[in-house]
Amino acid sequence: MSRAGSGPHHGLVTTTITEVRPATRLPLSRAALIAAAATTVVLLAVSPWYGYHRDELYFRMLGERPRLGYFDTPPLTPMIARVSTAVFGDTVVALRVVPALCAGAVVLLVALVARELGGERTAQALAAAGTATSVLPLVGGHSLLTLTPDLVLWMAVALLVIRVLLRGDGRLWIWIGVLAGIATYNRDLIAMLLAAIGVGILATGPREVLRDRRLWIGAALALVIASPNLVYQATHAWPQLQMAEALKIDEGADNRLTFLPLQVLLLGPPQAVVCVAGWRRLWRDRRLRALAVAYPVACALTLYSGGRPDYVGAFLLYLFAAGCVSAAAWRWRPVLVAALALNAVVAVVLALPVVPAGSLRGTPVAAVNEVARESVGMRSLAEQVAGVYHALPEQDRAGAVLLAENYGEAGALDRWSGELKLPARVYSGHNELWWWGPPPEGTRVVVSVGFPPDQLSTVFTRCSLARKVDGMPGEEQDAPITVCYDPRLSWRDLWPRARHYS
Repeated sequence: MSRAGSGPHHGLVTTTITEVRPATRLPLSRAALIAAAATTVVLLAVSPWYGYHRDELYFRMLGERPRLGYFDTPPLTPMIARVSTAVFGDTVVALRVVPALCAGAVVLLVALVARELGGERTAQALAAAGTATSVLPLVGGHSLLTLTPDLVLWMAVALLVIRVLLRGDGRLWIWIGVLAGIATYNRDLIAMLLAAIGVGILATGPREVLRDRRLWIGAALALVIASPNLVYQATHAWPQLQMAEALKIDEGADNRLTFLPLQVLLLGPPQAVVCVAGWRRLWRDRRLRALAVAYPVACALTLYSGGRPDYVGAFLLYLFAAGCVSAAAWRWRPVLVAALALNAVVAVVLALPVVPAGSLRGTPVAAVNEVARESVGMRSLAEQVAGVYHALPEQDRAGAVLLAENYGEAGALDRWSGELKLPARVYSGHNELWWWGPPPEGTRVVVSVGFPPDQLSTVFTRCSLARKVDGMPGEEQDAPITVCYDPRLSWRDLWPRARHYS
């Protein structure tokens, strides 16, 4: 592999850094626009396939109680769920309109980053096509997850930061502050993006941007916009920090173990090669070196905290965009295009609901893509619980309540409670739902899903296993459905024992 500066045609990840031309002189690739539109159309077309993801059911449930914040999530994604069902109807397709639009926006934003870095039509087309056929944007675009708005907001911030560093237009710090403030209503992780870039600027420059008062005005504006969310956090003992600690304990070890391989799989092996080229390109440009430093800083923070590998997804996307500018001049570009096409097939199978739902269980897709396996069978779970509930003697059924071990089960029971003639209120001690309170005092009969019967036997005088959930490819398979009678203590005394975070 040749040294830097020896020309663009001697290796896959080596290129000459040339002066970046202002983006206004570069036309936006029509292929990028087509890729963005096609991504949205395809995602809308497949949105009815499979069913609700457990998180979608939960966000739908939270959205029914609008608040400034919830214990385990800020309010933006639940509010998107509420508005989507109000506008488009209470269906799974309705919840997936915004994700499909967000995915298209991400594809376009990655192409715009490539254009900002000097990429002409070929580079922009590569960036758009490679993003549109990557696992991460497709997963985030198929289901309503907190990842969905994050990718759009983070990529918009990255684009504006690049424009500031290349053009010296400090006015954009104001808009960066606005976007960062809005992003806190989805996840507070936007702080990691800004902190990582800040470390990069302090370490490698250009430090003169820190003297721009508009940067600090933008930071103040971000704090003002985020203040209701921050006030909620402060007045509720910083639940996001409690949740982060719970996730670190529950998933941290697994997340660290899978972090490195998923850095490759989140976009795809060909895209990973391009990301390496993008990192080198940014590192060699002193104006943009801070963005190269930001990626390993974010990786270190994520590994330390035990966070999910997709937390650094936006970093990978801007690295990929930068790499596409270099890749557009590679002699082996046809090989790259062929590899991207092959990866597209794999990504579509992994990320989208193309494997029949009835055949998903036991497949590599179910093993790799937890979103897919948690999107199959949720209605069936509710139907199986309903079968147990309606089999109760009439006198027991009249005062019975539903108790769910986790928010996915609770969301499923809530979604189909009317259709299946279940009690309208579902109780759970999981995350935010614990704060909604226990069943009414005097409640004697409970139909529980998810809790082990031996655990329930310690708090009720009599419990019997009715059946186990069947037909689920994920964690709900074999979840016990148990009928219990007569709690040993008051619900007020029992409820603290039901509280759990994950």
